[in-house]
Amino acid sequence: MAKFILILREDPATFASLSPDEMQAIITGYQAWSDKLARAGLLSGGEKLGEEGGRRLTSRDGTLVVSDGPYAEAKEVIGGFFIIEAADYPAAETIAAECPHLRHGVVELRRIDDMSGG
Repeated sequence: MAKFILILREDPATFASLSPDEMQAIITGYQAWSDKLARAGLLSGGEKLGEEGGRRLTSRDGTLVVSDGPYAEAKEVIGGFFIIEAADYPAAETIAAECPHLRHGVVELRRIDDMSGG
């Protein structure tokens, strides 16, 4: 089976006005969905990313340039990811179609190339 990454994109403002109970309900939905995938042997990993924005690294004339990210003008950030296993894109799309994140943002689905050489 191939591995696919579900990149969870969102507008941070979407969650800003939610109550703690509403946030907990959303978290519970993600946990239930990922538990279901794990029991089926289809979940390889996943994490929620920190909200501080991380860092953006580039190289300019051989010099490392580090800046804060994402930027204030960014309307969308990557909030987390899941790695799933599926036979092909249609099977991965079927799995991703039940991802709770679709209620709050966008899920980008990408196949992971096996670079192990084996």
